Amino acid sequence: MAKTIEARALKQALKEPGEIALLDVRETGAYSQGHPLFSVPLAYSRLELDVERLVPRRATRVVVFDGGEGFADTAARRLEAMGYTDVSVLQGGAPGWKAAGYHLFEGVNVPSKAFGEIVEIARHTPRINARELIAMQERGDKMVIVDGRTWDEYRRFNIPGGISLPNGELALHIDGLVKDRDTRIVVNCAGRTRSIIGAQTLIDWGVENEVVALENGTQGYWLEGIPIEHGADRRAPSGDTSSAAIAAKRERAKRHADRHGVVYADAAAVIAMANDTSRTTFLFDSRTAEEFARDALPAFVHAPGGQLQQATDQWVGVKGARIVLSDLGEMVRAPMTAAWLRQLGHEAIVLTSGAEARQTFAGAGLVEARKPKFDAGRIRMREVAATDVASVLTGNAGQVIDVRPSMTYRDGHIKGATWSIRPRLARDVRDPSKRVILVADDRAIAALAALDLAEAGCGDVAVLAGGIKAWSGATEATPSTPSDAECIDFVFHTLGRNEGNLESARAYLAWEIGLVDQLDADERATFRL
Repeated sequence: MAKTIEARALKQALKEPGEIALLDVRETGAYSQGHPLFSVPLAYSRLELDVERLVPRRATRVVVFDGGEGFADTAARRLEAMGYTDVSVLQGGAPGWKAAGYHLFEGVNVPSKAFGEIVEIARHTPRINARELIAMQERGDKMVIVDGRTWDEYRRFNIPGGISLPNGELALHIDGLVKDRDTRIVVNCAGRTRSIIGAQTLIDWGVENEVVALENGTQGYWLEGIPIEHGADRRAPSGDTSSAAIAAKRERAKRHADRHGVVYADAAAVIAMANDTSRTTFLFDSRTAEEFARDALPAFVHAPGGQLQQATDQWVGVKGARIVLSDLGEMVRAPMTAAWLRQLGHEAIVLTSGAEARQTFAGAGLVEARKPKFDAGRIRMREVAATDVASVLTGNAGQVIDVRPSMTYRDGHIKGATWSIRPRLARDVRDPSKRVILVADDRAIAALAALDLAEAGCGDVAVLAGGIKAWSGATEATPSTPSDAECIDFVFHTLGRNEGNLESARAYLAWEIGLVDQLDADERATFRL
């Protein structure tokens, strides 16, 4: 049995130097209902599949917790079986943390969201509201609306007239969109954080134009009853990439990064960091997906700068780890992103080497060393045909359990199949002595479920070959089954806010604004503004 740690001891450990991974192994929906600020979501249904990416060093101090249900003990045991040597379970889980007098934060990506609000307060980031922007457009003011979200988010909906230029690309390409200093730049997102960070990025970058954040983003438009666009395809043109222009941009980026304590390192130094078994080092490429696919450095993972700052906990599971950023020697986007990570409280390092270092990294053996060691394919599990599923359903010979996402199940599933998820499988199996057939989109998810079912006493577990696509029998949709309370894998926190639900939008914006007041002194001290 894994050792345990009390909430007060954990709180102290989070303040101290050194590395620690605080992993919330509840499903994402449950995580979003309340968690410690620096916890990282690692759903138990995907534990072995994702932990090596988030916590690559087996000797890292790891603390896992749940909502008091007890499956954190099983998660700890799984991690120890994978070779993690310092694993503890938080006594009492999330409720125990709250009972000790510490706050549980609702929502996701909370550190980055709270940080955005602190930036606006501390830097006095200028802003305008939706009505003011409409008035500017009606007057014909010289202006440009820059959407700092991802291209896919922009394509779904955007401010009328807005142009896609993700926050991580602003410093490099804003000059391709804005040709003179008389043009006002308005930066927007769907809510608040990326509007603030994008606007402040340009201000910190030193553009001579007036820059403002659009308060409340697209949600501000909905709240004012103003229509928005859908399916727009306007991309900002590339900025000046001549040698002289890049040199000037590089110098501005370095001055900004130096102000925030960003460290620079060449390929040899970064390889030494990556090979240091006493520390965790993440290697990220902060460029676009297209650039990364074309010429990534070996062992580097794609993490576009704007999104890495916005949702750091999706890439970094270890508090106190080193984060190395590369833009393949351009030295503009990586330093600007690293400066934000430094202010968020991370140790951020910029790789100075460019494409010429590819062979150096390839020869260092990092790719092989960083390959996931866990292989779900090694979990033996029999595949069965749709006819076997039919016989189980009609002959009372067992149970068909659908382990796809709860909302996918609601939209349509095999008639007679029940829904479950890994933390609840043992509870949901009606008769362990009978056959259990799993329906999954991902065989690896089914394999992990089968592992738990075997421990629960199920001796005959199989998976439907080909998933639900292989099923030609009766299907049904159940919009209210499983119930909302049972959908622990779905984040209701954001439901409807981007589809025009005004009540949801108001609640979400109030949540963002209110995060700052929920931080205690220790949590606030983590940020370096």
